[in-house]
Amino acid sequence: MLLNYINWNINPEIVGFWGLSIRYYGLLFASAFFFGYLILQKIFKQEGLTIELLDKLTVYMAVGTVLGARLGHCLFYQPEYYLSNPWEIIKIWHGGLASHGAAIGILASLFYFSKKNKKPYLWTLDRIVIAVALGGFFIRMGNLMNSEIYGIETSLPWGFIFIREGEIIPKHPTQIYEALSYLVIFVLLYTIYNKKGTQVKQGLIFSIFLILLFTVRFFVEFIKEDQVRFEQGMSLNMGQWLSIPFVLIGFFLLYRSFKSKQT
Repeated sequence: MLLNYINWNINPEIVGFWGLSIRYYGLLFASAFFFGYLILQKIFKQEGLTIELLDKLTVYMAVGTVLGARLGHCLFYQPEYYLSNPWEIIKIWHGGLASHGAAIGILASLFYFSKKNKKPYLWTLDRIVIAVALGGFFIRMGNLMNSEIYGIETSLPWGFIFIREGEIIPKHPTQIYEALSYLVIFVLLYTIYNKKGTQVKQGLIFSIFLILLFTVRFFVEFIKEDQVRFEQGMSLNMGQWLSIPFVLIGFFLLYRSFKSKQT
């Protein structure tokens, strides 16, 4: 007999001691950087690049991701609260990271990295987004362990009742939908790179990443609960409005990569 729903009541804290705690979200967030580093390490070795350069890239990537994701959440979703309570902005352990903010932060930090290390901007983006796609899988699984960012009511047999959030009816586990989508995108991008290597046209991998990831995000938002009150009644929510520019940029770069003779 199939279950009509899944009771989800996972404690987000793995272990706690001396007032500190290790949480699933933090562990999965760290895993995103760890496995991303291993993938980029392999790519850099294939291209004869130094690990020192990779370490610099990792620092820029980490700073851009964390700052962008946190500021994006604070400014896009709850600006009144965080501008009134600025010290709350640094309390990342309380939750609140926005993927669109992370995207902006990554783009900005990698632009600076590329200029400083004399690497083409699109070259850098083509390689980093392979790791970013995998990182998205880990982050969304962290959201699942936190019982956050889930969907609207569903009658599907894999609906989750998020007990820790006080829910009593099954909801779409949109964290899993996104996580699995990002994992598929990672496999696709990594496959393209492995087949083409340095011969892949600059901007191709990055453009495919933008189109696929933010298209997934756009459509999943239709079955996701509003994250903040002001989204109620909007035909498209904040996540969808923020996704549209990234998709359009992706199509523009895809067109340009096919028109370009550069490999």
